[in-house]
Amino acid sequence: MPVLASIPSPSQGVWYLGPIPIRAYALCIILGVIVAVWIGERRWRARGGEAGVITDLAVWAVPFGLVGGRLYHVITDWQLYFGADAPKRPIDALFIWEGGLGVWGAIALGAVGVWLGCRRRGLSFTAVGDTVVPGVAVAQGIGRWGNYFNQELFGGPTDLPWALEIEPGRPGTVPGVTTYHPAFLYEFLWDLALAAFLVYAGRRFALRHGRLIALYVAGYTAGRFWIEALRVDPAHHILGLRLNQWTCVVLFIAAVAYLWLRRGADAEERIRPEAAAGGPGADRPGGESPAPDRPDGGEGSPAAAVHRPGEREAAGEEGRRE
Repeated sequence: MPVLASIPSPSQGVWYLGPIPIRAYALCIILGVIVAVWIGERRWRARGGEAGVITDLAVWAVPFGLVGGRLYHVITDWQLYFGADAPKRPIDALFIWEGGLGVWGAIALGAVGVWLGCRRRGLSFTAVGDTVVPGVAVAQGIGRWGNYFNQELFGGPTDLPWALEIEPGRPGTVPGVTTYHPAFLYEFLWDLALAAFLVYAGRRFALRHGRLIALYVAGYTAGRFWIEALRVDPAHHILGLRLNQWTCVVLFIAAVAYLWLRRGADAEERIRPEAAAGGPGADRPGGESPAPDRPDGGEGSPAAAVHRPGEREAAGEEGRRE
């Protein structure tokens, strides 16, 4: 059996259903969203949350995320659309289906959409965020396969057995070289590993109050930093590093700082409001409940996650656990 010498790239990334183009890049994004919502729904219901909540919040998150991702791409690569020798027309900045979404903008504005949806439903944003980030990591990995179909965002030349074949003439290619590091595959595998680690860490260390969100940001940026170092596509450089690498550094530091500052937050969540009135846990030091949260990575009890503070269940009633 011959040993794999390289990974062939798809001959095309667009198929036509009559006059309608079906783009692999768009299909990868849609599949990622579906998987993220499915994972988020399962985790939310396991915490005792109401079915359909994550799906409803996705209605807010997805359009905000698409707009944010495209804005980040156009702002950071404006010369592609508005420069004197721009290879694309200004109107092409609106054609998301042709590729070009900045993950930082997508996450930032997507989070704003989730926050708005949470406010309308009276939900805790951090509780929702801690629940959905493993699915978000998986969705990002699936979305990277869109770059594979578009033959873009690959790494430098290599002759490793898993090298990726790229057509000559693509941005970043070297004359006479046809195989490059499959950066999309590296990030896909990193994202899957990160998702699994987030599930484990959330259960093992009872991360809540947004700390699982921070761990996701720290984990993703750590992997993205070295993957960016491999890429050879045109990019803005500052002090020898790509712009996306500097973004990784800033976000990684912010995430680690948040984890440190909120390291004792879970102790506060174990204090039940009925303890002050002589309910369960009133005879315990600090008023802790005799049945603290399981280390599932959620924020507070299931009741606290899906209701406002004034709407929690009566004293002594326990919610369903993950």
